[in-house]
Amino acid sequence: RLAGEVEAKLQKMNKLEIPSRVIGDLVINGLRNLDKIAYIRYAIVYLPLNNMNDIITEINRLLIAEGK
Repeated sequence: RLAGEVEAKLQKMNKLEIPSRVIGDLVINGLRNLDKIAYIRYAIVYLPLNNMNDIITEINRLLIAEGK
């Protein structure tokens, strides 16, 4: 589902070339709403989260956002 949503958004941009950063941003935003574990796995590489403190901080952000 997420892949289809990302593809549709990219097609609406109607550009021959799209920076990988744009694609990555669409994916990470979609994962945040779809699957928190997949989001963290992707974020570790994409953002990048370089150490345990960065990872814990990002997990805490997700937990706080869920509590709202």
